[in-house]
Amino acid sequence: MNNGILQVTISNPYGIVTGIQFNGIDNLLAVENNEADRGYWDLVWNLAGSKGTKGKFDRIEATNFEVIVKNEDQVELSFTRKWDSSLEGKVVPLNIDKRFVMLRNSSGFYTYAIYEHLKEWPAFILDRFRVAFKLRKDKFHYMAIADNRQRFMPLPDDRLPYRSQTLAYPEAVLLVDPLEPEFRGEVDDKYQYSCENKDNRVHGWICTDPPLGFWQITPSDEFRSAGPHKQNLTSHVGPTTLAVLHSVHYSGEDLLLKFGTNEPWKKVFGPIFIYLNSLCNGGGDPFSLWEDARKQMTIEVQNWPYTFPASEDFPQPDQRGNVSGRLLVKDRYVCDEDIPANGAYVGLAPPGDVGSWQSEVKGYQFWTRTDEDGYFCINNVRMGNYNLYAWVPGFIGDYRYDVIITPNAGYDIYMGHLVYEPPRDGPTLWEIGIPDRTAAEFYVPDPNPKYINKLYVNHDRFRQYGLWERYADLYPDGDLVYTVGVSDYTKDWFFAQVTRKKDDNTYQGTTWQIKFKLDCAYESETYRLRLALATVHAAELQVRINDDASSPLLSSGQIGKDNTIARHGIHGLYRLYNVDIPGNLLLEGDNTIFLTQSKNASPFQGIMYDYIRLEGPASSNGNKKP
Repeated sequence: MNNGILQVTISNPYGIVTGIQFNGIDNLLAVENNEADRGYWDLVWNLAGSKGTKGKFDRIEATNFEVIVKNEDQVELSFTRKWDSSLEGKVVPLNIDKRFVMLRNSSGFYTYAIYEHLKEWPAFILDRFRVAFKLRKDKFHYMAIADNRQRFMPLPDDRLPYRSQTLAYPEAVLLVDPLEPEFRGEVDDKYQYSCENKDNRVHGWICTDPPLGFWQITPSDEFRSAGPHKQNLTSHVGPTTLAVLHSVHYSGEDLLLKFGTNEPWKKVFGPIFIYLNSLCNGGGDPFSLWEDARKQMTIEVQNWPYTFPASEDFPQPDQRGNVSGRLLVKDRYVCDEDIPANGAYVGLAPPGDVGSWQSEVKGYQFWTRTDEDGYFCINNVRMGNYNLYAWVPGFIGDYRYDVIITPNAGYDIYMGHLVYEPPRDGPTLWEIGIPDRTAAEFYVPDPNPKYINKLYVNHDRFRQYGLWERYADLYPDGDLVYTVGVSDYTKDWFFAQVTRKKDDNTYQGTTWQIKFKLDCAYESETYRLRLALATVHAAELQVRINDDASSPLLSSGQIGKDNTIARHGIHGLYRLYNVDIPGNLLLEGDNTIFLTQSKNASPFQGIMYDYIRLEGPASSNGNKKP
């Protein structure tokens, strides 16, 4: 494909991007790599019934090539691989159509794919799929993900065994003898550059000689799994840039894409835009290419849904509908009137249970945010059946509008005023944290000086390596004790309840205490403890009151496979637990809640809390303890 601005070479019939020529460089891609390991779609799959999240890697190689569109304004190429029974157990049972599009006067190209599973085909599991581009390591040294997340990066050679030390898992290495001395003593880990879908619009690399940029732009989240807060990899040392369209990262097996027998499915992923830019006449600041890439991202977002894809499976703007309304919050312990849901996340996702959108992986999702008065408009929705879901910063729980919504092409649906009643049984006696589904407001320690990424010294401190080990350093002789009314959760509540490493290199579970006073304790009433969890990994939460040896009021069993602690996240899947506390277990005066995380097999087991609240009885008509 060649439009006079750039030239893209794609292998026939495999559909692998082997070369990109731009701005005088004959190939921006990793010329030292095999041609199949430069620009490609890939996936990881497994047979139905397989355990875990590992599987068979497939760098999708097509078997048939076709020119779909060829005129003076556009070229669209199709590389397909059809499945049949002779491939059972060898290749994922999907028909895959990879498309590449180049437009006139465009400084880049688009790619999208259609995956299809027919009704009579075998069951299987998908772990992840993505688009990957590996760039020339002699050219691309500066990486940018956000305004405050960009830097010169180590070389891939710096990760070689004789130049680095592998840390607690293979992705994280300590650079001990890098080619560039400035990186000595730093940690490199691709998970330090993860990003939420809603913020993952543009990222890529800058070459300074000659000055040019290579950017991956994702203008919409509608085809990504698990909603706007799902975290995915972006760019990392390689130099590599990824468009991750589905993965189990920061969620685990809950997000495996499982298909049964006789389950038909078809979905369009993309288009995403590969954008190339350069400086006029080679002069100016190369790092201004990031600003230009951000402007181009805005243009792509405004142009969504695109009108150029030739596949009939990608609906045009006039084949889509809009849904609007207003969301209010009803919490009489906060305000007598309904409150506009300012800044709420409101979305359409396939029908399911309350909150199911965060683990929904097969359909499309469409999200927006409300304005300060609670009004929202979700535009350009594909036809289909949806529930409307929402969550409101500042309030716990999830909202679901129970009636199925079916947008039609060219029509607007106005939902009117919707009212969310968050979980609430009584007045707030005390609270810890902010209900925002992350642990970001809690205390994130300084990292061990031996394990630093200089990018995160002054912001996003939770992205530093090894913070789980800092808990035992800060609490060497006993676990965290938090006193309501005295302690400050920004300083005194460690951001993750992790295991404690012992001298013999084993681990032990931990028990945190919340101490609080009650002026009155009503014996026949019920109090309620709300525990909103930002993430959990292979942990068990036990809750006791006033006796750490008593039977727990809550024992969750082992829950979660988010792996957020190891991967420098501040949240994974959101969970809410509501614990009834009988009034006869409480005392006038001093009380203690014990939060025990009992699992102890690894340093990465643990819990991040989002928000904790104790509610008193709805009334005080019970019998007060003498």
